[in-house]
Amino acid sequence: MDTAQTLDRGIRLLSLVTDAPGGITVTEAAARLGVGRAVVYRLAATLIEHSLVRRDATGRLRIGVGLLHLARRAQPLLADAALPALRRLADRVGATAHLTIADAADAVAVAVVEPSATMFHVAYRVGSRHPIHLGAAGRALSLAQGWAISEGELQPGAFGLAAPVLDVPGLTASVGVVSLARLDEPTVGPLVQQAAATIAKALA
Repeated sequence: MDTAQTLDRGIRLLSLVTDAPGGITVTEAAARLGVGRAVVYRLAATLIEHSLVRRDATGRLRIGVGLLHLARRAQPLLADAALPALRRLADRVGATAHLTIADAADAVAVAVVEPSATMFHVAYRVGSRHPIHLGAAGRALSLAQGWAISEGELQPGAFGLAAPVLDVPGLTASVGVVSLARLDEPTVGPLVQQAAATIAKALA
């Protein structure tokens, strides 16, 4: 039981750190976890040993490079879960479909499917990244409902529409399509949302 409780607290501490872009103090973490500072110090020491957490110059706990490594290792799993829904979406809309995740201040494409029946479409490379506040895919990451659109922000003449992937703990992601021409929002928006919900269910 003690081992399970320690593991639970360690995971909860790691979640607190990852959810705090500016880091978190030991005192803040202790208050959030409902434990003493000594417990947090012990948990943090183990996480630091595995490079999952680090302490900055002010003593605040921040995510470590080990966690980033694990996140990169998980990207192929995300892509595998998303590809069937992205294929259906790309062919139904006739536009390039993609799954995008948040990576610090950037939005990163982790899965891309091009439509199979179009002569021309937007090329979008897996691993492409851009500032999180630009483009439909980036702005959709912060939405709780609906969808975001963009026109010519990342590529001249390109139109993008994206919706958030909701209710997947620990994942901030969006599903979107990008086209050479403006898409009909009332038609395409719900299709993108449906794909996002399908992917969320596959990842849950």
